[in-house]
Amino acid sequence: MLGRGGSLPQQTQNAAVTSAAPAPSKPHAASHRPSPAASPPAPPATFRSRETFIALLATAAIATHFALHYLAGARAEIYNLPLYLTLAIGGVPLLVGLVRRLLKAEFGSDLLAGISILSSVLLGQYLVGSIIVLMLSGGAALEQFATRRASSVLDALAKRMPLVAHRKNDGAIADADLQQIAIGDLLVVFPHEICPVDGAVVEGHGVMDESYLTGEPYQMSKTPGSKVLSGAINGDTALTIQAEALPVDSRYAKIMRVMHETEQKRPQLRRLGDKLGAWYTPVAVAVAGAAWAATGDPMRFLAVVVIATPCPLLISIPVAVIGAISLAARHGIIIKNPAVLEQISTCRTLIFDKTGTLTYGKPSLTEVIPAPGFNSESVLQDAASLEQYSKHPLASAIVVAAQGARLALQAVSHVSERPGEGLEGVVAGHVVRITGRNKVAERNLALPPIVSGLECLVFVDGRYAATFRFHDAPRSESRSFVDHLKPKHAVEKVMLVSGDRESEVRYLAEEVGIPEVHASQAPEQKVAIVELETARGRTLFLGDGINDAPALMAATVGVAFGPNSDITSEAADAVIMTTSLVKVDELFHISDRMRTIALQSALGGMALSIVGMIAAAAGYLPALEGAIAQEVIDLLAVLNAVRVALPTQTMSDFEAAGSFGSSAQNHIGGGA
Repeated sequence: MLGRGGSLPQQTQNAAVTSAAPAPSKPHAASHRPSPAASPPAPPATFRSRETFIALLATAAIATHFALHYLAGARAEIYNLPLYLTLAIGGVPLLVGLVRRLLKAEFGSDLLAGISILSSVLLGQYLVGSIIVLMLSGGAALEQFATRRASSVLDALAKRMPLVAHRKNDGAIADADLQQIAIGDLLVVFPHEICPVDGAVVEGHGVMDESYLTGEPYQMSKTPGSKVLSGAINGDTALTIQAEALPVDSRYAKIMRVMHETEQKRPQLRRLGDKLGAWYTPVAVAVAGAAWAATGDPMRFLAVVVIATPCPLLISIPVAVIGAISLAARHGIIIKNPAVLEQISTCRTLIFDKTGTLTYGKPSLTEVIPAPGFNSESVLQDAASLEQYSKHPLASAIVVAAQGARLALQAVSHVSERPGEGLEGVVAGHVVRITGRNKVAERNLALPPIVSGLECLVFVDGRYAATFRFHDAPRSESRSFVDHLKPKHAVEKVMLVSGDRESEVRYLAEEVGIPEVHASQAPEQKVAIVELETARGRTLFLGDGINDAPALMAATVGVAFGPNSDITSEAADAVIMTTSLVKVDELFHISDRMRTIALQSALGGMALSIVGMIAAAAGYLPALEGAIAQEVIDLLAVLNAVRVALPTQTMSDFEAAGSFGSSAQNHIGGGA
């Protein structure tokens, strides 16, 4: 791949890298009017949840019950009315679900709670039943508090896409609905707008940011003949393009379709509480039934199920989850799907995207190859002195490299930079020109072979002086992080899956030590790879681009690396707010901490409950005393679960080692 004035490989033909300015974080849409087909904004999830409503109702009902009973001195039929309401609204749906679970032979933790509610109602213990309803719905509401809706990803995708395009006819520009655009139409894409369709530039020179769509880490220059992709963000100049595909067939629409298909197929994670409840519930029911059968006393059954009510599962695990969410937030990690906190530390396959995750997502000067008679440091000094006046992305890479080598920038005059021709100026009395290989092809120079990455050529006083090579540099901690995964987190397989070119992806894989590589992958191909690996075992996918969103949803756990895209963040289960791989390691440890403490609370509480069940079955623990004992067990379990959120000195045992910058510096030096 070439740099200034150079041609690119087949998939990016007629495009070149040209802009150093990052794309705006909130690009203008072609139109801000609402879509007729768009759904109205949904209310906050907290108040849409049926479980939250039931929990609030149960809380109010229990408080009203105590007020009527102990403050107002009302009769039983009056102070029990709020409890009847709670049991009717909250208990009946639970019992319906109970019957369905029994028919499917599913024995989750809430099944035993349903049996407890039914038993308490039959025996007139309405307060006990209402408290169990509160615990059950409250636990579910806590877990749902931070849970995202998968459909919000599609909402974010739809909102990002412009609703109208600026169609050009006989020199006049008029807005047209996207559905009215036909192949061959001329469209104007204004500065910082999102490109509405796939097409080709017919007029204008500028740049577009396609990184989140293609995985290419560089902003691409657009000149007449260059291809453009729907969903790409235009730069500072207006471009006239010709539509080559209908909006529904363009790149961005394809990503939306893949996202929708992935959402429909996404498996539901089996929760920790359900796994434990699958064996605990049958044991508790068997003990209660045996006690009733042996004594003929139904109160023995009630006593056993009351002490056996799985409150450590219903409350302590959600408390541990919420504590982990709080702890993660303090470490700059946003948990969007609490269920994955139970899964992250059990993932044995890690799949990385390339650009912006294992790399910095911007070019770095990695090699200077001086021509005979020239010194690499002096050529770098001259080039950096000139490039400080350019907006080309390679310009900043050259200046940074010179600063790293502690080279003083020199005085420059007569600077010119014509589109497609490169940069030229006078540096310390010498004419310096920086351009691409294809601009000097007719001179038949002895140039280094073309390799992966970007390049530019430097000429001093008309003589070829050096070739500069650039790559999307790996993060300084990438190699040590990959090496850290197997011994510390039992990761068995690490993969690199990217939409970038084969040469670039393999270059990075060699630098960071990843053996399995999949390059030039479209979003649907990424999804297929992730689904195949997920069918074999639990997977974690780490990515940051819009083209990664479907794969994030297909993995067991999807982690967005940096808040660069609303769409990627919506698709992910967790979002790393600070682009550091140390934060990914912290996420593993937070998951370990939550899982360990949650299991302590759940298993410890269940063990004490089993002791109580035996005592109740033997007649030593009546129902009332059993209810009190269960509350003590619940309190201990919850207090232990709260430890998840307590401050800790460090949540990572990973130390970044090595520096790509220093290794790259070894290639910058020497010459005559």
